[in-house]
Amino acid sequence: MAEGFLRSFDKQLEVFSAGTRPSKEVHPKAVEVMKEIGIDLSGQHPENVDKYLGQSFDYVITVCGNAKETCPTFMGDVKHHLHIGFEDPADAVGTEEEVLNEFRTIRDQIHRDFLTFYKDSVKQELQ
Repeated sequence: MAEGFLRSFDKQLEVFSAGTRPSKEVHPKAVEVMKEIGIDLSGQHPENVDKYLGQSFDYVITVCGNAKETCPTFMGDVKHHLHIGFEDPADAVGTEEEVLNEFRTIRDQIHRDFLTFYKDSVKQELQ
């Protein structure tokens, strides 16, 4: 979801998303709740972070609970390492609607925090 938001803030940003234990597909509920606000994740595919370890990045951002502790060290040139953490909505339990509402809550938190990050950091660097 964070990748989708960053791309929506600025179409010219080069954004990558990867995980330490990626799923086979983007969670269908993440796709659903992002579609509700006009962001299409259906073409996205989870990737393993190992694919990017030797590359250079302006920002490497971990987002979920233990990712900050388990994220491998990037060997490439990384200007900024950040952790903007969220609960993993895939861990939500309850009725279908309760789980969907948890995805919406986390989606809205990601939007808020990544918009702040974009305005305060990325946009500043681009000026």
